[in-house]
Amino acid sequence: MLNRLTALVLLVLLSPVFIVVALLIYFEDGRPVLFKQKRVGVNYTFFNMYKFRSMKMNTPNVATHLLNDPEQYLLRIGVLMRKLSIDEFPNLINIIRGEMAFIGPRPALYNQDDLMELRVKQGVHIIKPGITGWAQINGRDEISLEEKVAYEAEYLKRKCLRFDTKICILTFVKVLGRHGVKH
Repeated sequence: MLNRLTALVLLVLLSPVFIVVALLIYFEDGRPVLFKQKRVGVNYTFFNMYKFRSMKMNTPNVATHLLNDPEQYLLRIGVLMRKLSIDEFPNLINIIRGEMAFIGPRPALYNQDDLMELRVKQGVHIIKPGITGWAQINGRDEISLEEKVAYEAEYLKRKCLRFDTKICILTFVKVLGRHGVKH
């Protein structure tokens, strides 16, 4: 309940940012301004995760790391959005809908069977996915799937308000410093 209420308040407070970003995307590359992607939630349930679209409409429909020269597909505003993780702001909608939390493992893509298999083995699949998590603080895009799931399992064991607060604070430090970001 606290996650949903906080997300609703943030959505209202950040609405001017949402409007500016939406207009910048629209004027550069048209609609839609939001990108939705099928993701895996708690216990293998599926949901559509919302993000601001940071790539051009003609981008091939594959994971960013599989693109040849992904930079050519980024919108001008997309570079800044990704640097500051502004593209993730619409995840607040998913929190309000109860599909995500602020803190938890990042939701897997529906076709990331290798990641989901590791999460099931470690019991991590029972955690509601989050905007940020212990694995993101400790490497984000630079760690292997095994390391990522090990951090997620550690989070499951240590999960409490104090640890969540630590992750929130470290997230701001990491985002502002762009630590562990490959795109």
